[in-house]
Amino acid sequence: MVLPDFDPVAISLGPLPLRWYALAYVAGIMAGWWYATRLAQRQDLWAPNRSPLDKDGVADLAAWIILGIILGGRLGFALFYNPSLYAQLFTGETLGQRFELLQIWTGGMSFHGGLIGVSIAIILFARSKGANLLSVGDLIAPVVPIGLFTGRLANFINGELWGRPSDAPWAINFCNARNQEIYGPACNYMGFGPGDVARHPSQLYEAGLEGLLLFAILAFAVWKLRLLAKPGYVTGLFLVGYGLSRAALETVREPDVGMPDFALGLTMGMMLSIPMILAGAFLIWRAWSRPPYVAPPPAA
Repeated sequence: MVLPDFDPVAISLGPLPLRWYALAYVAGIMAGWWYATRLAQRQDLWAPNRSPLDKDGVADLAAWIILGIILGGRLGFALFYNPSLYAQLFTGETLGQRFELLQIWTGGMSFHGGLIGVSIAIILFARSKGANLLSVGDLIAPVVPIGLFTGRLANFINGELWGRPSDAPWAINFCNARNQEIYGPACNYMGFGPGDVARHPSQLYEAGLEGLLLFAILAFAVWKLRLLAKPGYVTGLFLVGYGLSRAALETVREPDVGMPDFALGLTMGMMLSIPMILAGAFLIWRAWSRPPYVAPPPAA
């Protein structure tokens, strides 16, 4: 089966085209904002019956997180997958080449880079507001799979980040008419384009595992097990859940072009996920072994 030729532009508002990928970011952020606000308003879920942020605080945090996603995602992509973008700041022959690093509309965002950017944003925000850092992290962690789900669907619509060759009945040939326009004759050759072969629709696997399933696990932890009362626990669950999901799916996802052959068959995605798993396991252990956080009394 050949991937349908989805139009990358969802709708056009006059001269302004709105692409599916941009709408995926907007939808993920708006839905996540709503869900985080709902969690913050449920005081009974937190210890000691007090959310780390109110509704206005969540709105302020959202602005910090958007900046962290964009800067971290783009700078992380360049650092992990395309370091030449940094070199072009000094060697580019035109302004466009010199500042391609900042041209996020050309594509190229890293989840792990975005995670680092968001983590820095949360740390700075929590310090500026005097909020408990781990609780603020717990407020955001259950929200992230929403954006992962919408983002992976956009990857599929764009026909990018395809999986490895497969003879599964649901395997898809990503060398459709649109990718033939993008890659030209190279579309038919593996290593340059998707190749004229059927592949795992790994974007859909990721949408299901990193998006829907992880969201359900974290929702169960929040609403049924009420683990927001143990600061850091839900954040740890997210880190472990995403790290394991990503590492497992890397076995069916095509490695990024230009990546070297790492030892033991590892991929860049696997190696970046290992620290996530370890950090998440530490946070879970820490939260489980300590009593619930008690806010200090207000100053006299």
